[in-house]
Amino acid sequence: MGITHIMGLLGGLALFLYGMHMMSTGLEAAAGNKMKQILERLTKNPILGVLVGAVITAIIQSSSATTVMVVGFVNSGMMTLRQAVWIIMGANIGTTITGQLIAMDIGLIAPLIAFIGVAMVVFMKKEKVHHFGNILAGLGVLFIGMDLMSESMMPLRESETFINLMTEFSNPLLGILAGAAFTALIQSSSASVGILQTLAASGVIGLSSAVYVLFGQNIGTCITAVLASIGTNRNAKRTTVIHLSFNIIGTIVFTVICMNTNLTGFIESITPGKPASQIANMHTLFNIVTTVLLLPFGNLLARMAEKILPDKEDERNGTKLIYIKDITSAKDGRMGASAITIEQVHNEIARMMDMARKNVNNGLEAFANRDSSYIPKVEETEEYIDYLNKEILQYISGVMAHEMSERDSRILSAYYKITGNVERISDHAMNICGYSQVLKEKGIEFENQVIDEISNIKFICDELFSLLLNEKMEALDELSKISALEQRIDDMTKEYRNNMLLRIKEEKGFEEGSLYYSEMLTDFERIGDHALNISEAFTEIRLAGNY
Repeated sequence: MGITHIMGLLGGLALFLYGMHMMSTGLEAAAGNKMKQILERLTKNPILGVLVGAVITAIIQSSSATTVMVVGFVNSGMMTLRQAVWIIMGANIGTTITGQLIAMDIGLIAPLIAFIGVAMVVFMKKEKVHHFGNILAGLGVLFIGMDLMSESMMPLRESETFINLMTEFSNPLLGILAGAAFTALIQSSSASVGILQTLAASGVIGLSSAVYVLFGQNIGTCITAVLASIGTNRNAKRTTVIHLSFNIIGTIVFTVICMNTNLTGFIESITPGKPASQIANMHTLFNIVTTVLLLPFGNLLARMAEKILPDKEDERNGTKLIYIKDITSAKDGRMGASAITIEQVHNEIARMMDMARKNVNNGLEAFANRDSSYIPKVEETEEYIDYLNKEILQYISGVMAHEMSERDSRILSAYYKITGNVERISDHAMNICGYSQVLKEKGIEFENQVIDEISNIKFICDELFSLLLNEKMEALDELSKISALEQRIDDMTKEYRNNMLLRIKEEKGFEEGSLYYSEMLTDFERIGDHALNISEAFTEIRLAGNY
């Protein structure tokens, strides 16, 4: 095998992997932001979850990409560990479609598929058509790469050294290790299975030896998800444990079967004289049977992963981001990356908003009771909110500095506005709380009417934050409620100021406390304004999501 053939092999592998990347990118652009809704609706049922995993993987031709996406979704809280089990099982079935297509020799029409895809991108104006064009072009490039690898490995049929090496894989352990190592190296089971099919079609390796390499390839593909889980939370790491467990259990079961039965002979009899089809059929059988065997034990697999990686003592104390991860995870081009990024930002802002709610509640409580003991707690939370505001804005700016769709850009811009408004709400809460110190020092007391008014203000603020923290915030009816509530806040502020003036005129001794009460009402009114700004930004997010 000369340098020309080696270069051809590497070039073919590069085209294969780049084709998968194109397909993944196309799917991400076409449905990335809707991926969360699809998964939420369909993964509650195990059977549907398996089907979703299989279909997504069949489209992008990579179980690794699907599993990495799932790891990201679990890490961001978009998916539970139990839901991830079904997707992973389906991904293992979906990845077998590549081998079946190779066996069907679809590579003959690969240039035509690539041409159609490129034509859709170049000659069509609609952005959505471009996304599907990328998927088709990627599929064509993928199989062109596979054909190039096949041609480059033809000389191996005449190499005694290589043939002798292949015969060593009749030893199950060596075959499994070789398959796992090679797949881990190139991080694509589809590519490694395709290469194995090419070797088998060339007569270099027989099915009785190839099956063990094939089983090892299923284990080796887990390395991508393992690498993706580095730096993620506990549940995301457990997802990779489930993926690895699935393939190890399947390998053990099928190795025992192949060593003690004539399964390989049966597979050969189905498609005699077609080694590529035989390997594709074994690969499909491996993943379907393993899924059927383990499907009833999906929750048990999840519990096993929790036993292997038990919860650590809560590390969430202290000032830190919880949901947002390193910016590299948002720009690495993985399928579902934009949906994960947006979900992480949403969850971090929701946490920040809940802190602002507590500060507003504590501030009003301190003001009503002239209790300055709330000040240290409110100040500490305010500093945390300032930190989150700075970090979230920096993260969004960093993500938006990289190429992204117009839809994603609009959504992140809206979240940028929301973050600043949440921080300002907390500032006003801090102001309200700060007045309690002066009220206490000057011995100012409020009459019952004022206490009742403050109680009404607290009730309105609770109602306001209940709407802001509602998961259905992007719905139009929720947004209209915020607008109505903001108008009510303006009306209350005007009414309570008039009441304050009447009390002063009636000489009820309210002059000294009126200044601070008036300032509190101003802060209350500003909180309503910022809440309205947040609801308008959520409207932008809803419209962008339907874009």
